[in-house]
Amino acid sequence: METFNWHKEAEKNWDDRADFWNQSSEERWEHGNRKTIVPFILKHIPKGSYIADLGCGDGYGSFKLHEAGYRVIGIDFSKEMIEKAKSRGENEHLQFLQGDLTKLPFPDETFSGAMAINSIEWIEKPLEALNEMRRVLKNGHLLCVGLLGPTAAPRMHSYRRLYGEPVICNTMMPWEFEKLAKENGWELVDGEGVYKSRVTEKLVASLSTELKQALTFMWLFMLRKAE
Repeated sequence: METFNWHKEAEKNWDDRADFWNQSSEERWEHGNRKTIVPFILKHIPKGSYIADLGCGDGYGSFKLHEAGYRVIGIDFSKEMIEKAKSRGENEHLQFLQGDLTKLPFPDETFSGAMAINSIEWIEKPLEALNEMRRVLKNGHLLCVGLLGPTAAPRMHSYRRLYGEPVICNTMMPWEFEKLAKENGWELVDGEGVYKSRVTEKLVASLSTELKQALTFMWLFMLRKAE
C-alpha cells in the first residue's frame, strides 16, 4: 500500500481547488472574512517593508499588500495557485514563486515583514514552517498569522482523522498556536478576531481573549521575532 504523503496530498488538494478559490478570493479580501487583514498589518508594519506572503494562494492578498504600499513576494506550494497569481500581474515590487514553506528559498533575515493566512494549518509539521518563517525574517520584525478558529468550516478537512484516516489539515486551536509561537522565539504583539456575521462586537466586547477565540472563524496574530 502506498504511504500517505501529506505534502503531495495537500498540494493536489489546492491544485484541484484553485479555480474555485480564485472565483471567491477577491470577495473574501475586499468584503468577506479577510477584509480586516491588510488594515491589521498596516497598524503594525511600515509601508515600504519587504513582505513575504507565505501560502499566498492565488495572490489576491499579495496584490492587496502591494496596493497598500509594500514590496511583496508570494509563495505557495500549489503550481495552479501560483499560475493564477502570476496571471494577475507581476512587477518589480510584486512577484510570485512556487515553494515549500518548510524549506523557503531565501537567505536568513531576508524580509522586514511576513504574512501567513490559513497556511500553517495545511502543513504536516507546523513548527518546521514557523521556524523557517523566523529564519527568513529580520530580528525584531513582525509576522502576521491568520489561524482558522473553531467555527471555520475548512476544519472539516480534518474530521476523518477520527476514523484513523490520514488528513491534510491540522486542527490547532488559537491558544495552541500562540503557545507554540511563544515557546519558539516569538513575542505576541497583538491579536484580533474575525467572526461570522451573527457575532457582533457588542457580543464579544466583554469576553476574555480565550472566549473571543472560541467564537472565531479566524484569529489574527501579530508576532515579533525575538532577538
